[in-house]
Order: sequence, then C-alpha cells, then structure tokens
Amino acid sequence: MKIAIIGGTGDQGLGLAMRYAKIGEDVVIGSRKAEKAENAVSEIENLLGQTNIKNLEGLSNPDAAVLADIIILTVPLQAQKATLDSIKDYVDGKIIIDATAPLSSNIGGSPIEFIEVWEGSAAERTVAILKGKNVDIVSAYSNISSSSLMNHEEDIDCDCLVCGDNNEAKLKAMELVNLLPGVNAIDCGPLSRTRIVEKITPLLIGLNIKNKTHYAGIRITGLDKK
Repeated sequence: MKIAIIGGTGDQGLGLAMRYAKIGEDVVIGSRKAEKAENAVSEIENLLGQTNIKNLEGLSNPDAAVLADIIILTVPLQAQKATLDSIKDYVDGKIIIDATAPLSSNIGGSPIEFIEVWEGSAAERTVAILKGKNVDIVSAYSNISSSSLMNHEEDIDCDCLVCGDNNEAKLKAMELVNLLPGVNAIDCGPLSRTRIVEKITPLLIGLNIKNKTHYAGIRITGLDKK
C-alpha cells in the first residue's frame, strides 16, 4: 500500500510521513512543487539519521496522487480547494483522509478560534469539492499534535478520532491510524460528526499555550466496559 501525504511539507504532514516511513510503510510526500517535496524527504532523512530511504519519495501533488492507494490531506484550510482541484483527476477509487482543521489562524486570526465553514466541516467541504468523483472521504489526524508526530523517538499519547460514511473505507483508515505507536483510532460515526471533532483542535492548541507545552492530546475512556 502506498500512502500519499498531500501537502506533506508542513509539520503535520512531515510528521506523518516520517512516522510511517520509519515503520516501513511506502510513503510519497506531495507538494505544490516537487522540489519542495524532495527537500522534505531530505529533512526526514536527516531527522532519522538515514540516507536514501527506499520507501520514501517526494513528488508534485498530482504525481503523488497518481501513485497513491490512500491519500492523506494535510493542508491548511486556505489551500484545501486549490490542492484538491490539482489532484481531483487522480482520486477515483481511492480513499482520502482529510486532516484539515478550520482554524481562524488560516485567515490571519487566532489558532485557538474555529472557523465555521459553509459545508459544516472541512471534511464535508472536501466531499463538495470532489463531487462526482468515485472517492471515499474519511476525517482523521486533526486532533494529533504535530509536535507529537515530529517527536519520532517517543510514542504518541493520544487517541485519534475518525469519522466517515463508508464503513469499509473508515476501517482501512483506522488500520492506518493504529500503525502509529501509542495511537488508538476511535470510530466516531458518520462524516457529519467531524463538525464536532474539528473543534477539538483549537481547544488542544489553547491548552498547549496555557500550559506551555506542544503535546496536548485526547483519550476516550470507558468504551471497553460492558
């Protein structure tokens, strides 16, 4: 399985690429410019103390999407539509995991404030942008700290809240999420629940600021009790 991380040069995408490449998954980083994606690969190799990692490459976003079995979208809200438009001809039959969190900082405001989008959530906005395409949209990763992802020598102390309308696609996304050390994927129901989940991101950012840390996460307890 090849994982394409579209917009994979920011901290979140870079962290996911590094984590998955480190455990042996086949990863391609996508960026608007291939050179920037190649630089991200070099950065990961430096962070891991390795060279010429065979299961990691950097390409343009469209080229990465062509190769992918599963696509993870890790772009800020303001780049979401342009990025999806650039890959929409290459997504048929694939799963897109949307990690977008609509933060006010995306339009020059505060990162602890949430933006209400017309479609209800960023993930549902992805559905609208890709209308007519044979693609399954799942939301995940938005509540995992990018600092926790980048801190690759430590397990991630966080659950990952996952939403989606196609149960098979959601299960595949959850299997991928569960490969991250220390992370437990939680099925939160249909994609519309993302309207709640995405609001947790600015809450966690606010907790990080208040407590002078970068690693705030969330755990869901009691689900195994009958």
